[in-house]
Amino acid sequence: MGGDARAYIYSRYNDFVSSQSVQQIASADFPTRWGKFRIFGFRDTAGKEEAVALVMGDVRSVAPLVRIHSQCLTGDVFGSLRCDCRQQLEMALAMIAEQGAGVLIYEQQEGRGIGLMAKLQAYALQDSGFDTVEANERLGFKADQREFHMPVEILKALDIKRVRLLSNNPDKVAALERAGIEVTERVPCEVAPTEHTVEYLKTKQEKLGHLFTRRRSQH
Repeated sequence: MGGDARAYIYSRYNDFVSSQSVQQIASADFPTRWGKFRIFGFRDTAGKEEAVALVMGDVRSVAPLVRIHSQCLTGDVFGSLRCDCRQQLEMALAMIAEQGAGVLIYEQQEGRGIGLMAKLQAYALQDSGFDTVEANERLGFKADQREFHMPVEILKALDIKRVRLLSNNPDKVAALERAGIEVTERVPCEVAPTEHTVEYLKTKQEKLGHLFTRRRSQH
């Protein structure tokens, strides 16, 4: 691994994309248990952030189903029950496969952009009674550090101008529309609460404005 690659790996997760463009670094066939995708690797031109896009089918003729998923090592890889990230990831891939077309963008924004080690520190604060927003703020971060610049640039690089966005987060809708990507529909991506996630989801709804069709307090 070259020096530039090593320097990138240790860069901050929540660095903004400083240039409004990205470079496609690689693409390859990508068979999964949900079906066959094409995986594209992107890097912003400042070299501070990387992301991948999993693309299936025709994503230009009509507004495709798009999921912008922030990296969650603890949930996506280790199956943490503290969040709904893995369930949302798998739901998105299944829904894209069912429709035969769509895009999943996976960006390196662990812990809503604060990075893995800070996220683990936030876990410790949550164990002491703080909710996810309070924990982030106590560590000196905003409730949500993400700006969604990279996903917008990836959609533009893929020549996608209209999307059906798979998300409960109105901030994602607003970020895309500010950048000129038309969101024709917001498609819910809801996971039923469990004893481990009921307060987490309640905080998402009450403090971050996430939209749910079912009331979080009814768990």
